[in-house]
Amino acid sequence: MAENTKAVESNLTNSLDLQNVDWHSLFSQQQLLDFFNDWVVPYSLKILLAIIIFLIGKRLARFISKLLAAMINRTVKDEMLSEFIRSISYFALLLIVVIAALSQLGINTTSLVALIGAAGLAIGLSLQNSLQNFAAGVMILIFKPFRKGDFIEVASGSGTVTQIGLLMLELRTGDNKTVLVPNNQIFTQKITNYSMNQTRRIDFIFDISYEADIAKAKEIIARCLAEEPRILKTPEPLIAVGALAASSVQLFVRPWVNTTDYWGVHFAIMEKIKLEFDKAGIDIPFNQLDINLTSNPVEAIEKNSEQK
Repeated sequence: MAENTKAVESNLTNSLDLQNVDWHSLFSQQQLLDFFNDWVVPYSLKILLAIIIFLIGKRLARFISKLLAAMINRTVKDEMLSEFIRSISYFALLLIVVIAALSQLGINTTSLVALIGAAGLAIGLSLQNSLQNFAAGVMILIFKPFRKGDFIEVASGSGTVTQIGLLMLELRTGDNKTVLVPNNQIFTQKITNYSMNQTRRIDFIFDISYEADIAKAKEIIARCLAEEPRILKTPEPLIAVGALAASSVQLFVRPWVNTTDYWGVHFAIMEKIKLEFDKAGIDIPFNQLDINLTSNPVEAIEKNSEQK
C-alpha cells in the first residue's frame, strides 16, 4: 500500500514539473502563427467593429432622439411629452444598436429578438388602454385638431385646453374646474373647436307676438346691430322671420363677430334688444295654457268622482 502511494506521488510530481516541459515542442512557431491568424485576428477585428458600431450607434441614437424631442417641443411646447418621446426613442434606437453589435460578434440574435418581441407583446396586452391613449395622443399631435388655449367641445364636456398630456387631455371649464379626459375618448369622438377660425356667427332667436309689427321689430334689431362696433360689416347680418311658432313669430338674427368677441357681443345684444323692445311696446310672448271650464265646475268634478 505504501509503495503504491509513493508511485502516485512520483507520477504527480513529474507531471507538475513545469521547468522540464519542452515548450518549443508543445507550441511550435507555426502553431502559434496559425492560432493567431485563426482566432486572435478575426475575433479582434469583430470585437473592434462591434465596439465601433456601439459607440457610433449610441451617439446617433442620442442625436436622433434629441432632434425628435426638439421637433415635438416646438410643435406642442410640452416639455414632459418631448422628454418622454426622447427617452423612448433613445432606448429603442439603442436596443437596435446593441443587436447590431452582437450580430457583428457572430452571436445569433434571432432568439434575442424573439424574446424582446414576446416581452413587448406581453407588456402591450397588459397596458392596452394606456397604449390606446398614448397612440391617440400621438395622433392628436400629428393632425392637430386643437392647440393649447383653444376652446373645444367633446363628448365629456367643453373647456379651454390647458395641457395635452401623454395619456389624457386637461380642460379648464368656464367655472374654473379642471377636467381630465383620456386621449382615446377624445380622438375617437366628435371634436368641436370654437377657436380654430378667426370669426364666428352668433345665432339669435327673438320671439315676438303675432300682434306685433314685424317690420318695426326688424328695424329695431338692425339698429341695435349697427350700433355694436364689434359686429362685422361683412358678412352682413341676417334678420329674417325664421318660424311661426305656436304662440310667437320667431325672428332669426345671425351677425358675425371675431371669435374672441363672441360672448361679449352675445350678452350685449340680448340685453339691448330686450330693452328696445320694451320701449317700443313689442311683446315677447311666453307659453300659455288655455283651460276651458264648464258652466258648473263643482258639479262636473262630483260627476267625474262618481264615475271613478
